[in-house]
Amino acid sequence: MDPEGQEETRDECDDKQALVLCHFLETNAKQYNMVDKNVIEIGAGTGLLSIVASLLGAYVTATDLPELLGNLQYNISRNTKMKCKHMPQVKELSWGVALEKNFPRSSNNFDYVLAADVVYAHPFLEELLATFDHLCRETTIILWAMKFRLEKENKFVDRFKELFDLEELSSFPSLDIKLYKAMKKNRRSA
Repeated sequence: MDPEGQEETRDECDDKQALVLCHFLETNAKQYNMVDKNVIEIGAGTGLLSIVASLLGAYVTATDLPELLGNLQYNISRNTKMKCKHMPQVKELSWGVALEKNFPRSSNNFDYVLAADVVYAHPFLEELLATFDHLCRETTIILWAMKFRLEKENKFVDRFKELFDLEELSSFPSLDIKLYKAMKKNRRSA
């Protein structure tokens, strides 16, 4: 809620979580080195997180729904042109839709999957989980900032932990935001 008692909009939440994750990437650049890493951001929104990862030296693919790509492309181009080692790419990604066609597993070599405010009151949580699963190899690291608002978020985390090992990296109680690191569970030993 904002100081006026109004509910936050999706964009307001996204910015706070993206800022938390951007700050984390900048202050932990040695441990989570982005230089020359293949990074995909899901639900990129305004592109802030993709911009920061690009400025930190990553090969970035920023993704979102088709109707958001124009603004995303504009923001990324405006803030990275002539400033980055690798020019970021913008691609359509509708969670759970045509994943193998648009992001073939055989060519998915993402070192990092970045996500900020992708879990909120929407009906696509299973599709989101399938998307995380599809984009990750055993060595891919997910860095994910999440705001807890409703019981639905807790249920998603429980489902997520069935497929991924999840570690809380930081907590920001005043914002109700947690920062997570996750990797695919080793299914061969299961």
